[in-house]
Amino acid sequence: MNQKHEDQIEHSHDERREQIKRAALKVFARRGITGTKMSMIAAEAGISQGLSYRYFSSKEELFTILVQEAMEEAQTAIKNAHQLPGTPSDQIRSLTINMLDPDHKYVFLLLQQAQTSDDVPEQAKQLFEKYSPKDTIEQLIPLFQKGQQAGEFSAGDPYKLLFLYFSVITGLMLQDMQMDEIDLLQEVDLFMKIITK
Repeated sequence: MNQKHEDQIEHSHDERREQIKRAALKVFARRGITGTKMSMIAAEAGISQGLSYRYFSSKEELFTILVQEAMEEAQTAIKNAHQLPGTPSDQIRSLTINMLDPDHKYVFLLLQQAQTSDDVPEQAKQLFEKYSPKDTIEQLIPLFQKGQQAGEFSAGDPYKLLFLYFSVITGLMLQDMQMDEIDLLQEVDLFMKIITK
């Protein structure tokens, strides 16, 4: 077998894995690990259930991989929020748009499911020790304090205000509203009034 053919097979394998992971992310985000079956993931991906097992040995393995990737993605987005253009308010607004974007909201919903479900695999639970939600909020506190000093954000304990911020975002995500049916920017502007002056 020549190198070009081997590369094509590997590329096809990688594409199929990603297709299954994208489908699984949607199903897990909506139904949690308990309410999800590999057959549902396969159906969402448009493949046979047997084929899905060629790439992942179980829904628990797939769930754990997705939780790790979701945590890394969320941590990176939050860690880099202070590098976004504009004022602290602009930066939090951009982060909010990113989190509520239909392409990204499943990541945050998956993390919510992983935090609240009793049936999360042990490996996924251990990931939360590495990436705790409290640490996530604490990463945004300096940015929020800068915005408070500039008079952009409401006065008060930044940790409590950011906890409220994430609670409202999570609530919006859990509403499972069809984001293509609303004006996302208008909704985010309305949401930002909760934490801004």
